[in-house]
Amino acid sequence: MLYLIAEWLNFAGLTNLVRYQTFRAGACLLTALAIGLVIGPSFINMLRIRQGRGQPIRLDGPQTHLAKRGTPTMGGLLIIVSVTVSMLLWMDLRSALVWACIAVTVGFGLVGFLDDWDKVRKASHKGVSGRVRLLVEFGIAGLAAFLIVRDTSLYLPFVSAAIPLGPFFYVFAAFVIVGAGNAVNLTDGLDGLAIMPVIIAAGTFAIIAYLVGRVDYASYLGIPHVPGAGELAILCAAIIGAGLAFLWFNAPPAAVFMGDTGSLALGGALGTIAVASHHEVVLAIVGGLFVLEAASVIIQVFWFKRTGKRVFRMAPIHHHYEQKGWAESTVVVRFWIVAIVLAVIGLSTLKVR
Repeated sequence: MLYLIAEWLNFAGLTNLVRYQTFRAGACLLTALAIGLVIGPSFINMLRIRQGRGQPIRLDGPQTHLAKRGTPTMGGLLIIVSVTVSMLLWMDLRSALVWACIAVTVGFGLVGFLDDWDKVRKASHKGVSGRVRLLVEFGIAGLAAFLIVRDTSLYLPFVSAAIPLGPFFYVFAAFVIVGAGNAVNLTDGLDGLAIMPVIIAAGTFAIIAYLVGRVDYASYLGIPHVPGAGELAILCAAIIGAGLAFLWFNAPPAAVFMGDTGSLALGGALGTIAVASHHEVVLAIVGGLFVLEAASVIIQVFWFKRTGKRVFRMAPIHHHYEQKGWAESTVVVRFWIVAIVLAVIGLSTLKVR
């Protein structure tokens, strides 16, 4: 909105700063951070009053988690509000990329909210049917893919090569968005575990989106140029700001849990950014921690059904290390380190070709 106002004023005076995506990204980060920090305490108190018993705690999980009973969930609403308001203030609202990202963030957040609400209401871990969730998520992701995809080639990192997928690319794009949302959802199991890797991935893709949106940088680096993709760097900045504000309250011991509301929304947003910037494979590298968490669940379920035995002591894999005796804070910090290393590797793909 502010960009359109500044353009209407012909970017006169200080409004000329709004012309630059780098300035708007910084302003968007600070806006999201401020919104989250200001409304956070009252928002969390409201959740605590309305939810009463808070998020159900798994009885078969690590016994240390039983002390978290009564902690409210759906803290992802705080993130979604901060991100959405910041986006509407600082991004160019004429961009289809912007509205596709808003649709996925809010849409996936709504799916997660309904799931969280069902769990709290029933005091159960079951929530909304997995099939229903996936059906709705694929519908939202398919719509987003239709809005943002113009080039149906899959670009590979480390080499200057592209695989033309034709109409199948839309299906692939939907799988990336849905997969990213659910992978982040599976990672969200310990205080601060999911949000920091999301912040790291968002910071990485802020750089990627900005470079992809610049024809000169894209040509120099040999990466696909996507007109308007630089606006997605502003979305990434909003995610960083809102994520830092949420981490303020989610740091151990957490005052609020993200819930499916936040994890699905953030994962879906990252997936949409990766598809829009044609760096889907790089997302699998940068978000390798999320991939590992999701893979651990798939492997555990598959192997248990086949043999009746478990590969991990407990899945997702962060619980495996807890069962091995690692303190929760140790698991979280070490997984953060892994996320940073993977982000550096992902950034290296921009130059190593």
